[in-house]
Amino acid sequence: MSSRSHPAVHPLDIEFPQLTEGAAADNGGLPDDRVRMKDIQGMPGTPANLALRLFQFAFAAISVAVMAATSDFPSVTAFRYLVAALSLQCLWSLSLAMIDIYALLVKRCLTNPRIVALFTIGDGITSTLTFAAACASAGITVLIGNDFNNCSQNHCTRFETSTAMAFVCWFAVSPSFFLNFWYLASR
Repeated sequence: MSSRSHPAVHPLDIEFPQLTEGAAADNGGLPDDRVRMKDIQGMPGTPANLALRLFQFAFAAISVAVMAATSDFPSVTAFRYLVAALSLQCLWSLSLAMIDIYALLVKRCLTNPRIVALFTIGDGITSTLTFAAACASAGITVLIGNDFNNCSQNHCTRFETSTAMAFVCWFAVSPSFFLNFWYLASR
Protein backbone atom coordinates (compact mmCIF):
# COMPACT_ATOMS: atom_id res chain seq x y z
CA MET A 1 0.00 0.00 0.00
CA SER A 2 1.13 3.48 -0.78
CA SER A 3 1.27 6.26 1.75
CA ARG A 4 -0.32 8.81 -0.60
CA SER A 5 -3.73 10.14 0.21
CA HIS A 6 -6.49 9.76 -2.31
CA PRO A 7 -9.14 12.37 -2.91
CA ALA A 8 -12.61 11.27 -2.02
CA VAL A 9 -15.94 12.72 -3.04
CA HIS A 10 -18.58 12.66 -0.35
CA PRO A 11 -22.04 13.67 -1.49
CA LEU A 12 -23.90 16.10 0.69
CA ASP A 13 -27.43 15.32 1.77
CA ILE A 14 -28.72 18.85 1.25
CA GLU A 15 -31.98 19.51 -0.49
CA PHE A 16 -32.12 22.60 -2.65
CA PRO A 17 -35.45 24.40 -2.91
CA GLN A 18 -37.24 23.85 -6.18
CA LEU A 19 -38.26 26.90 -8.13
CA THR A 20 -41.77 27.33 -9.32
CA GLU A 21 -42.30 28.22 -12.93
CA GLY A 22 -43.43 31.75 -12.08
CA ALA A 23 -40.41 32.50 -9.89
CA ALA A 24 -38.00 31.02 -12.40
CA ALA A 25 -39.49 33.07 -15.22
CA ASP A 26 -39.47 36.32 -13.21
CA ASN A 27 -35.86 36.00 -12.07
CA GLY A 28 -34.33 34.45 -15.14
CA GLY A 29 -34.19 31.03 -13.50
CA LEU A 30 -32.33 32.26 -10.40
CA PRO A 31 -33.61 31.83 -6.86
CA ASP A 32 -35.17 34.82 -5.14
CA ASP A 33 -32.42 35.19 -2.52
CA ARG A 34 -29.56 35.73 -4.98
CA VAL A 35 -26.72 38.04 -4.05
CA ARG A 36 -25.99 40.95 -6.38
CA MET A 37 -23.08 43.30 -6.37
CA LYS A 38 -23.99 46.87 -5.62
CA ASP A 39 -23.92 49.26 -8.52
CA ILE A 40 -20.72 51.26 -8.62
CA GLN A 41 -21.55 54.95 -8.43
CA GLY A 42 -20.74 56.61 -11.73
CA MET A 43 -21.81 53.63 -13.82
CA PRO A 44 -24.79 54.04 -16.18
CA GLY A 45 -28.12 54.08 -14.38
CA THR A 46 -26.78 55.43 -11.06
CA PRO A 47 -27.44 58.81 -9.44
CA ALA A 48 -23.76 59.75 -9.67
CA ASN A 49 -23.74 59.11 -13.41
CA LEU A 50 -26.88 61.22 -13.79
CA ALA A 51 -25.13 64.04 -11.92
CA LEU A 52 -22.06 63.71 -14.18
CA ARG A 53 -24.27 63.83 -17.29
CA LEU A 54 -26.11 66.91 -16.05
CA PHE A 55 -22.81 68.66 -15.28
CA GLN A 56 -21.50 67.73 -18.74
CA PHE A 57 -24.62 69.14 -20.34
CA ALA A 58 -24.59 72.32 -18.25
CA PHE A 59 -20.94 73.19 -18.86
CA ALA A 60 -21.19 72.41 -22.58
CA ALA A 61 -24.35 74.50 -22.89
CA ILE A 62 -22.75 77.43 -21.03
CA SER A 63 -19.68 77.25 -23.28
CA VAL A 64 -21.79 77.23 -26.45
CA ALA A 65 -24.02 80.04 -25.18
CA VAL A 66 -21.10 82.28 -24.22
CA MET A 67 -19.29 81.67 -27.50
CA ALA A 68 -22.44 82.12 -29.60
CA ALA A 69 -23.14 85.42 -27.83
CA THR A 70 -20.08 86.98 -29.45
CA SER A 71 -20.50 88.46 -32.88
CA ASP A 72 -17.11 87.51 -34.28
CA PHE A 73 -16.73 83.84 -33.31
CA PRO A 74 -17.61 82.57 -36.84
CA SER A 75 -14.51 84.29 -38.21
CA VAL A 76 -12.21 81.85 -36.37
CA THR A 77 -12.31 78.17 -37.33
CA ALA A 78 -11.28 76.95 -33.86
CA PHE A 79 -14.21 78.76 -32.27
CA ARG A 80 -16.64 77.31 -34.81
CA TYR A 81 -15.18 73.87 -34.06
CA LEU A 82 -15.68 74.51 -30.32
CA VAL A 83 -19.35 75.34 -30.86
CA ALA A 84 -19.87 72.27 -33.05
CA ALA A 85 -18.07 69.86 -30.69
CA LEU A 86 -19.79 71.14 -27.59
CA SER A 87 -23.18 71.14 -29.30
CA LEU A 88 -22.60 67.44 -29.98
CA GLN A 89 -21.54 67.01 -26.33
CA CYS A 90 -24.77 68.71 -25.21
CA LEU A 91 -26.89 66.32 -27.26
CA TRP A 92 -24.94 63.24 -26.13
CA SER A 93 -24.99 64.16 -22.44
CA LEU A 94 -28.64 65.16 -22.45
CA SER A 95 -29.73 61.94 -24.18
CA LEU A 96 -27.73 59.80 -21.73
CA ALA A 97 -29.10 61.82 -18.81
CA MET A 98 -32.61 60.97 -19.98
CA ILE A 99 -31.66 57.29 -20.22
CA ASP A 100 -30.25 57.48 -16.68
CA ILE A 101 -33.45 59.12 -15.41
CA TYR A 102 -35.51 56.36 -17.00
CA ALA A 103 -33.25 53.66 -15.54
CA LEU A 104 -33.50 55.19 -12.08
CA LEU A 105 -37.28 55.52 -12.28
CA VAL A 106 -37.87 51.91 -13.33
CA LYS A 107 -34.94 50.66 -11.20
CA ARG A 108 -33.17 49.00 -14.12
CA CYS A 109 -29.51 48.15 -14.20
CA LEU A 110 -27.62 49.42 -17.26
CA THR A 111 -24.61 47.12 -17.01
CA ASN A 112 -25.25 45.17 -20.19
CA PRO A 113 -21.81 44.97 -21.85
CA ARG A 114 -23.18 46.10 -25.22
CA ILE A 115 -24.85 49.15 -23.71
CA VAL A 116 -21.75 50.02 -21.69
CA ALA A 117 -19.59 49.56 -24.81
CA LEU A 118 -21.84 51.99 -26.71
CA PHE A 119 -21.61 54.52 -23.87
CA THR A 120 -17.83 54.07 -23.67
CA ILE A 121 -17.31 54.61 -27.40
CA GLY A 122 -19.61 57.65 -27.39
CA ASP A 123 -17.91 59.15 -24.35
CA GLY A 124 -14.49 58.51 -25.88
CA ILE A 125 -15.42 60.23 -29.12
CA THR A 126 -17.15 63.22 -27.54
CA SER A 127 -14.44 63.71 -24.90
CA THR A 128 -11.73 63.65 -27.58
CA LEU A 129 -13.63 66.19 -29.68
CA THR A 130 -14.29 68.39 -26.64
CA PHE A 131 -10.66 68.32 -25.52
CA ALA A 132 -9.37 69.06 -29.02
CA ALA A 133 -11.80 71.95 -29.45
CA ALA A 134 -10.92 73.38 -26.03
CA CYS A 135 -7.19 73.19 -26.78
CA ALA A 136 -7.60 74.80 -30.20
CA SER A 137 -9.73 77.59 -28.75
CA ALA A 138 -7.26 78.12 -25.91
CA GLY A 139 -4.46 78.49 -28.45
CA ILE A 140 -6.37 81.07 -30.46
CA THR A 141 -7.41 82.92 -27.30
CA VAL A 142 -3.77 83.15 -26.15
CA LEU A 143 -2.75 84.25 -29.65
CA ILE A 144 -5.34 87.05 -29.72
CA GLY A 145 -4.84 88.16 -26.13
CA ASN A 146 -1.13 87.82 -25.46
CA ASP A 147 0.61 87.79 -28.82
CA PHE A 148 -1.48 90.29 -30.78
CA ASN A 149 -2.56 92.34 -27.73
CA ASN A 150 -5.85 92.76 -29.53
CA CYS A 151 -8.34 92.22 -26.71
CA SER A 152 -9.73 95.73 -26.97
CA GLN A 153 -11.27 94.90 -30.36
CA ASN A 154 -12.22 91.29 -29.56
CA HIS A 155 -14.24 89.54 -26.89
CA CYS A 156 -11.27 87.94 -25.11
CA THR A 157 -13.09 87.53 -21.80
CA ARG A 158 -15.93 85.68 -23.48
CA PHE A 159 -13.54 83.53 -25.49
CA GLU A 160 -11.62 82.65 -22.31
CA THR A 161 -14.84 81.89 -20.41
CA SER A 162 -16.13 79.65 -23.16
CA THR A 163 -12.81 77.84 -23.43
CA ALA A 164 -12.65 77.36 -19.65
CA MET A 165 -16.18 75.90 -19.61
CA ALA A 166 -15.14 73.53 -22.41
CA PHE A 167 -12.24 72.26 -20.30
CA VAL A 168 -14.52 71.84 -17.26
CA CYS A 169 -16.95 69.92 -19.48
CA TRP A 170 -14.10 67.66 -20.55
CA PHE A 171 -13.19 67.10 -16.89
CA ALA A 172 -16.80 66.02 -16.28
CA VAL A 173 -16.80 63.63 -19.27
CA SER A 174 -13.56 61.91 -18.30
CA PRO A 175 -14.88 60.03 -15.22
CA SER A 176 -17.81 58.67 -17.24
CA PHE A 177 -15.46 57.39 -19.93
CA PHE A 178 -12.93 55.89 -17.52
CA LEU A 179 -15.55 54.17 -15.33
CA ASN A 180 -17.28 52.62 -18.34
CA PHE A 181 -13.95 51.60 -19.85
CA TRP A 182 -12.86 50.07 -16.52
CA TYR A 183 -16.12 48.12 -16.33
CA LEU A 184 -15.59 46.71 -19.82
CA ALA A 185 -11.95 45.86 -19.17
CA SER A 186 -12.75 44.07 -15.90
CA ARG A 187 -15.33 41.73 -17.43
